[in-house]
Amino acid sequence: MLTTQAERPRAVLVGVQVPEVSDEEHAANLAELERLVHTLGFDTVARVSQKRGGMSGTVLGSGKLKQLARLTGGPGVVGSGAATKISKAKEKWEEAQEDEAEAPEDDDVDVDDGEVLAEKATVVVVDGELSPSQLRNLEKATGVMVLDRTGVIVDIFHRHARSREARMQVEIARLNYLAPRLRESTGRSERQAGRGSGDSALELDRRKIRDRLAELKESLATIATDQEQRRYARKDQLRVALVGYTNAGKSSLMRALTGSEVLVADQLFATLDTTVRALQPESRPRILVSDTVGFIQKLPHDLVASFRSTLDEALEASLLLHVVDASDPGFPAQLEVTRTVLREIGAEDVPGRLVLNKADRLDAAAKAALRERYPEAVILSAHSPQDVAALRQTVIDFFDGLMGEATLMIPYASQNRLGEVYEHARVVSETYDEAGRHLVVRALPAALARLQAAFPGSIGP
Repeated sequence: MLTTQAERPRAVLVGVQVPEVSDEEHAANLAELERLVHTLGFDTVARVSQKRGGMSGTVLGSGKLKQLARLTGGPGVVGSGAATKISKAKEKWEEAQEDEAEAPEDDDVDVDDGEVLAEKATVVVVDGELSPSQLRNLEKATGVMVLDRTGVIVDIFHRHARSREARMQVEIARLNYLAPRLRESTGRSERQAGRGSGDSALELDRRKIRDRLAELKESLATIATDQEQRRYARKDQLRVALVGYTNAGKSSLMRALTGSEVLVADQLFATLDTTVRALQPESRPRILVSDTVGFIQKLPHDLVASFRSTLDEALEASLLLHVVDASDPGFPAQLEVTRTVLREIGAEDVPGRLVLNKADRLDAAAKAALRERYPEAVILSAHSPQDVAALRQTVIDFFDGLMGEATLMIPYASQNRLGEVYEHARVVSETYDEAGRHLVVRALPAALARLQAAFPGSIGP
């Protein structure tokens, strides 16, 4: 059943601008947070922002806190009994989480910081990670459920995870996020009878989380072993990984390069599972292309750690295509986020090419400016067959530059082994004599050495 627009949670975004963050960066952060909450199914109805030295126990100062409370209907101070209202808000949120249907879009409502809304906001979302005490204080002051940026991202990952591995990785991140934020519910603080140790309900919940985390990590270790075996089987193949900021168009480019039916959606974190497909039309030797999870500013470290096996595709690739949305004015900062994450996983030394995507949204002057600023970049639109064909050739040329050349002599008695040659090398020419077939091939040095060893009598470079 489709939800109506009125049923979508109404969110107030809260941002604290610290001295080292410029006005432009602060505005970009809040704009990105708005896209995140929209992806989660919220309508942003107001923003409350304040310049401060840092986030205090109530995040905002007393004046701004009261302004925020007028938007939510809360008391505006910490210590007021708003537990019942918070509980109801959370129940509504949990019901909304179960409904995956997209509601029709509508224009966001622009509201000044202190204006009273006709319909009160039902959730507050803070651009930053809150401590458990900050979370409780804001809930008491606003009377509604409060989420921080990390919580929003974790919930989006939870919604979009499809494979068994991705679901387990997200569950690990969620449990690590929730564990320190557990609190004793009313009526549950008494000791539990028959438990032996007399642990409280809160302690038992935390123990369950620890046990579940151990179980998930053990299962993931098994999956990681299987993946490592699959990657080992592909180690001699040419591999390209698409990396970049979330919603930069990696999946659209993946589909265009490989013809695969990967999910393409105008959402943040639409792709969480690694997809590996062959470049189409197929080259010789075959080139594999993998899509990876998108990056974002302030990506929770637990999620980076949980998706380490996904990011290993980037670490083990021979070429990285750094895909950015060239139509986004903030793409240089997004590119730096991508490079930072790649440094964190040890992939900064993997050769890369910058791909400025969504060029169909740019005018001629903007494209010329990009060419001047990034002369080595590939400027394209994933929806242009000509652009995609040019990128495909760029990839092929990159690998061709790494290859060596040799002449293989395949005896007539070994013609059934020609598949080995075509799998790992590109045949440039072939001739025949009484001894057999002579193939001039190009391949990566390691593959070339193995082929020469497999066919004695071959001639080296």
